[in-house]
Amino acid sequence: MGIYQGLSEYKPDAQASASILAYTRLRFGLAYTCLRFGLVLVRNYLPLAQEHAGFLEQAMKPIAIAILACVIGAVGRQSRAEDGRPKIDAASTKHVQVYYQPGRFGGWPANHGAWSWGNEILVGLSAGYYKDLGDRHHIDRDKPEEHLLARSMDGGESWTIENPAKHGVLIPSGRSLHGAPLPGVVERTWQDCPGGIDFTHPDFALTVRMTDAHAGPSRFYYSTDRGRTWQGPFRLPLFGLPGIAARTDYVVLGRTSCLLFLTAGKSDGKEGRPLCVRTDDGGKTWQFVAWIGAEPNGYSIMPSTIRLGESEFLTALRCREGAKSWIENYRSIDAGKTWQWDTRPVPTTGEGNPASMIRLADGRVCLTYGYRAEPFGLRAKLSKDGGHTWSDEIILRDHGGGRDVGYPRSIQRPDGKVVTIYYFHDQPKSDRYIGATIWQP
Repeated sequence: MGIYQGLSEYKPDAQASASILAYTRLRFGLAYTCLRFGLVLVRNYLPLAQEHAGFLEQAMKPIAIAILACVIGAVGRQSRAEDGRPKIDAASTKHVQVYYQPGRFGGWPANHGAWSWGNEILVGLSAGYYKDLGDRHHIDRDKPEEHLLARSMDGGESWTIENPAKHGVLIPSGRSLHGAPLPGVVERTWQDCPGGIDFTHPDFALTVRMTDAHAGPSRFYYSTDRGRTWQGPFRLPLFGLPGIAARTDYVVLGRTSCLLFLTAGKSDGKEGRPLCVRTDDGGKTWQFVAWIGAEPNGYSIMPSTIRLGESEFLTALRCREGAKSWIENYRSIDAGKTWQWDTRPVPTTGEGNPASMIRLADGRVCLTYGYRAEPFGLRAKLSKDGGHTWSDEIILRDHGGGRDVGYPRSIQRPDGKVVTIYYFHDQPKSDRYIGATIWQP
């Protein structure tokens, strides 16, 4: 399919710029009005000070300048959404396009995974063809869907696209496809993994792929050259369940040991219930470790997990019951053997969206997620105490064109900035693309 270059830096739209300008004017107007009102009070109601009003007015001028300077600084440091929620510093934030092709649909990085080695970042994505399907995902069901990789060598500033299907790997198949199978492309035969995987290899990457969101088998691939070549596909066990809907979420424990976090079909055959499995022989065998929570009435899917200590783990789950969608966390303090409900950091995500949770270099926890309701966009929360409490919601990007947004994966660069990668669109009937926001947490 060739190599595509990432496109130019995103520029704020007119609506966003007008909102910031109006907010700035309001702050200036309020400050000036308060100053003038104060002078009127001094002149009219404090006779002893009236003869000194000229002096007071002169004295107030530098104070007014200082206050106005503070207003300017505050607006520059942190703008706010229309409903008053904090937005990230526009001066230190950059939006870039990772994958964009006219007439195409780029989507769902969270289904694939993201990996980083210093400033080198790799992320997986789905690429189909755009078609207006009303309230469904705007991807043409009758045209091929590819699974591609996007690579950045400069911390997410620019990107190139790689097509692993040319080597017979990472080829989409099964009912999990939103588009049609690739014509004339055959995936390698699934095998049982012989073991011997070194999960601690400095250039290691693992990706886990499903064939059905409800019931069916899953497979995994691994790489020891930063995703340039892949070994696999290797079968994952079904663990006696109707099916495993695998998406990439794992924690390396040691050279031959790894925890993998998956979603299984429920007892009614529908998605989904999260679980934890483990290998201690380099991927040759996998053992069921524990369910993460009871079987839900709706679904609890797409875990995103971090390690907080020797035996402490925290995972964020995408949940839905009826019309309500949210993100909730479970915690394990015994290396994944048992899990307890912890917090609900995001009480609503609109129609629903998964989270990406990472641990920052300074020890804080960063949670990013899409918001599928007006105003459609990307949001974040931070925790200073290992996920026990969370900050106010931070707006990373808003004014999306509709529900095809989110499914993020986030990584932290060596300079401390976070690169959050997601799918997005600017207008209701416009191409869907993969974007990234580079921001300072």
